[in-house]
This record gives sequence, C-alpha cells and structure tokens, in this order.
Amino acid sequence: MLPLRAFLKLTRFWNLLIIALAQYGTAGFLIASETLTDPELMVMVLSTVLIAAGGYAINDYYDVKIDLINKPDRVVIGKSISRRYVLLFHTMLSFTGVALGFFLDWKIGVINLLSAFLLWLYSNALKRLPFIGNFIVALLTGLAVLVVNVLFLPLLAVVWVYALFAFFMTLIREIIKDIEDLKGDNTFGCRTLPIVWGTRGAKGVIYFLFLLLSLAVIGIHTRVTPLPVLYFVGFLFVPTGILFAWLIRADTRRDFYRLSQLCKIIMVIGIFSMVFL
Repeated sequence: MLPLRAFLKLTRFWNLLIIALAQYGTAGFLIASETLTDPELMVMVLSTVLIAAGGYAINDYYDVKIDLINKPDRVVIGKSISRRYVLLFHTMLSFTGVALGFFLDWKIGVINLLSAFLLWLYSNALKRLPFIGNFIVALLTGLAVLVVNVLFLPLLAVVWVYALFAFFMTLIREIIKDIEDLKGDNTFGCRTLPIVWGTRGAKGVIYFLFLLLSLAVIGIHTRVTPLPVLYFVGFLFVPTGILFAWLIRADTRRDFYRLSQLCKIIMVIGIFSMVFL
C-alpha cells in the first residue's frame, strides 16, 4: 500500500493547497462572491490540482538522481514508491484533470491539456535548459489564476494583475531554486541559467524581472484601469522589496533556500490580500 506521507511529499501537498486557495480567492474575491458556491469552480480547482500533482510526480520521476544530491531527504521514489507506480499516478492524475476540464468547457479542457503536456515536457527536457523551463513553470502558474476568469467571464484587469504577479514571482523563485540546486544540476549536465551565466548573471536576470513586474503593474494602473496604489504598495512592493534586499546579500546555498521559501510566503500574502479588494 502506498504510504500517505510519501504520496503527499511526492505531489507537494502544500503547494497544491496554495494553488487551490489562489483559484478560490480569485473567484470569490476578485470576480464575484457567489462563484464560491458554484459547483463548476470546485470541479475546475480539482482539475487544476490533479494536473499539478501529476506534474510534480513526473518531475520527481525524471529528477530522482539529481534530487539525491540536491534534496536527499525529499526523495521518495525508489524508497517508498516504485518508479512504475509514479508513472501510473502521473498518467491517472493528468488524464482525470484534463477530462474534468473538457467536462466544464472546451476552452478549459484545451488549457488543461496544454498544461499537462507542458509539465511533462518540462520534466523530460525543458528544465535542463537555461530559462525556458523556468518560463514554462511560471507561465502555467499565472495561467492557473487566469483560467478562473476564463470560466467566469468577463475578463477583469485585477485578475490579470494577480496572474502577472504569480507569473513573475514563480519565475523569480524558479531561478533562485536553480541557484540553490546548482551542484546537483551541474553534476548531471543540466544547462540552467546559473550554470550558463553564473550566480551573478542569474541574479541580474532576477533584478530585471523585479523591474518588469513593477512596470507591468504601473502600466495596467495608468493605461488600463486605476488600481488601489497604497494597497499594492503594502501587499506587493514592500514584500518584493524585502526579497530584493535579501537577494543582494545572498551568497550561500542556505541563503538561496531561505529566499525560495520567502517567495512562497510572498505568494501566500498575495492570495491573502485578495480578501481586502
């Protein structure tokens, strides 16, 4: 029998919970409160979580040797779960998630199918390439927020702001994680951004992403629709400013691990901030 603890570790339970909260928050606080009781929202959240869980499983399947160097305590494949069962879980979770998407709407189904395919492609090849793998994960994270607005139209500027926030924060976190995992990635011939450009070059990309995020929010505020400035300063720019300051001083693997965790905390703060809009 599959140990529950190993399955939760394989599928990153807490990350899945953050995804679910982000989608419920987007629907209930950014779009309309009545959507919280809509059965279609529950089905859509379930489909997204299943696809994400399948993505985490296949990622660990391909990365088991690298993870034995970078994160040996997190490895469950070959210890608690066999590789054959991981492939089975990935297939079942992804297929069910895509099927539920088509059950809701063909547009949601296509988005889910594309997401499942890109997660497999990322784990199989793209994550070992500089930047493109990071971009794909960030794109899918932003899409997880935006897809809620695809289900419950019309499209709203504030949802785009949160989708952009999720995209940029995930992209920044993925690059930070690559710096943290540089040793194991380099051992197995990966070509991640820190390996190709070095830690200093990867940091430079992150600084540039901070600038793009700021310009994107300001652009939406000035050209699309006015946003609550003080609100976004408190919940967006102050936390990311702290992350920026910590990044400047970061030097050791432990520093970058803490930065990665701070990125996750900032994303949770972003979800919580939806309550006040």
